[in-house]
Amino acid sequence: MKQHSLILACLACLLLAMQSCSQTDAPEPVATGAKPMRFVMDYPSATRVTDTGFEQGDSVGVFVACDTLPLEPGGNVVNNEALSFDGSNWTARHTLYWDDGTYNAYAYYPYHRQVSSTDDLPDTVALDQSTSATGTTPGGYEASDLLWARTTGIKATADPVHLQFSHIMSKVTIRLIKGEDYEGDLPTDAVVYIHNTVPAATVDLSAGVVTKTPKGTRATIKARQESGTIYSAIIVPQKLANSVPLVEVVVKGVSYMYESKFVFKPGTNHLINLILSDNPEQAKIEIGGEIEGWNQ
Repeated sequence: MKQHSLILACLACLLLAMQSCSQTDAPEPVATGAKPMRFVMDYPSATRVTDTGFEQGDSVGVFVACDTLPLEPGGNVVNNEALSFDGSNWTARHTLYWDDGTYNAYAYYPYHRQVSSTDDLPDTVALDQSTSATGTTPGGYEASDLLWARTTGIKATADPVHLQFSHIMSKVTIRLIKGEDYEGDLPTDAVVYIHNTVPAATVDLSAGVVTKTPKGTRATIKARQESGTIYSAIIVPQKLANSVPLVEVVVKGVSYMYESKFVFKPGTNHLINLILSDNPEQAKIEIGGEIEGWNQ
C-alpha cells in the first residue's frame, strides 16, 4: 500500500508541473493580478506588397513554451494560437495569461490551422505566384513567403512582447533590360517562369529553418509581376548542383531561357538581370547580387 501511495503522489506532482506550463483552449480561472499576454508583430525590416506591413485580417500562429522545455505541437503554455490583426492590435480567441516562470515565444505567418509537428511542419510554395488575393485568401506569392519570429527569456509582463519577423524562404527577382539590338520598347506583359526547383519543404518552427523535401519532385513556378519589367518568386532554399534550365521569359510568343547552377539561400533575395536581344539565343544574364531580407 505504501508503494502504491508513493506512486500516486509522484503522478500528482508530475501533473501539477505539467499544468504550470500548459494552457488549454478553454479559459482557466485567473488569479487576481495575473497579467494578460500581449504581442506586437514586427514585419521584416520594411513592408509587404502594400507598403504597410501586416494588414487587417492577417493571422499569425503563436506558440509559447517554458524556456526549459522543447517546443512541441501541444502541451505548451500556448499551442498554435491564431492571433488576428484588426489594423491596430493582435488578438486571440480568448485572453491568454502569463504564469510565473520564463518562456520562449515563437510565431509564424501565414497561419496553419493544423500543426502536427513543430520540427518537421510540411510546407510548400505556390506554383502560380502571379495569382492575386481574394477575400481572406492570400495571393500565391504572399502565401509562399513564410515569415518566422522568436523571442526568448520572457517573464510575466504587462508590456507587449515584440516578435520580430524575418523571411526564411528564398526569393529571386528577375529584371528585364533592353539590349542594344532589341528593337522597340520592353514588354510589360511578359510571363516569367522559374524551372527545376523543389517546391515542397519542412519547417522547424523552433529554429526558423526550412529544409527542402529530400526526394521532392522538381516543378515550374510562375513568377508574379512586381512592376512593368520586374518579376519575382519565392523559392524553397536549395542548391542546384548541375546546370539546368532555370529562368524562362516568354515575350510575344518568343522564349528566352537561362540555364545555370544556383544556390537559393534562406532569407536572401537573389537579383538577376536578363538583357533581351532580338535573337533569343543571344540574350545575356547578369547576376545582380544578393540582398539579405527584402521589402516586399
